[in-house]
Amino acid sequence: MINPDHIERAVELLRRGGVVALPTETVYGLAANAEDELAVRRVFAIKGRPATHPLIVHIPGVEHLSSWAREVPETALRLASAFWPGPLTLVLPRTPRATDAVTGGQDTVALRVPNHPMALAVLQKLGGGLAAPSANRFGRVSPTTAEHVARDLGSDVDFVLDGGPCTVGVESTIVDLSSEEPAILRPGGLAAEEVERVLGRPVPVRTTSKVRVSGSLASHYAPRAGVVLAEPREALARVQELRGQGLRVGVLGPASLSLPTDVPRFDVPEDPAGAARVLYARLREADAQGHDVLVACLPAASGLGIAVRDRLARAAAPRE
Repeated sequence: MINPDHIERAVELLRRGGVVALPTETVYGLAANAEDELAVRRVFAIKGRPATHPLIVHIPGVEHLSSWAREVPETALRLASAFWPGPLTLVLPRTPRATDAVTGGQDTVALRVPNHPMALAVLQKLGGGLAAPSANRFGRVSPTTAEHVARDLGSDVDFVLDGGPCTVGVESTIVDLSSEEPAILRPGGLAAEEVERVLGRPVPVRTTSKVRVSGSLASHYAPRAGVVLAEPREALARVQELRGQGLRVGVLGPASLSLPTDVPRFDVPEDPAGAARVLYARLREADAQGHDVLVACLPAASGLGIAVRDRLARAAAPRE
């Protein structure tokens, strides 16, 4: 249930240059008024995020698109009509309203309408856009509860709106519409098949692009524990190998996975959407138990399984 006093407090803080953590359906965001450059730069500082790594601007509705994007192609309107509010971000040529601080100096801006009543209430009362990356330290596991935010960022945040656990659990799907050929630059909470269905054409997932977007670095979404990827049938062999090196090892995988009782396990649902919903919480649980390594079983590469595989691959990438 929405507390109007909490919404009012959040909006007042945002208008005064504050930083507020708020829930969306994907993950909790660290929000600042997108038109307040000092507040946006504070978001970068709190996260430890490189200034060239652009932010997503959250807007109240599709009617705000043209004030942030100077070109709104028919493909953008079709996708927005089908999936907003929801876990879809559109990359479009920017208007001057989208500053370099938000776009990382690019000529494009990433926009979405979140599907959470608290986030929408704040946006509608504010009447503008919110720059809101995930409410965690840069490169680490994204937060899906208010408790995660408080644990990660503490007093660095002016206010945390508690909207309960996120229902999608992984970040939005980013679709680049800034050129003639649509492309997915980050798999996320909206399956690529759904994007293709609405556009009536194949939409490739690009691992590299001239357009920089959130969550595109090789190492990202990483727990403190090391992550080793494996197909489910390989998981036990990898556990035994790593234990032989004296490491404390856990397994992230489907509940149906057969493992010895002495292997710590962090179960996820069989279906990809269910796995996405609890993925970050399970990674955090493994860290809380002090595991050195987590053997992560890869889901099938279809539907939201593509997004889960993407997050696990980035969690397992070499870290600086």
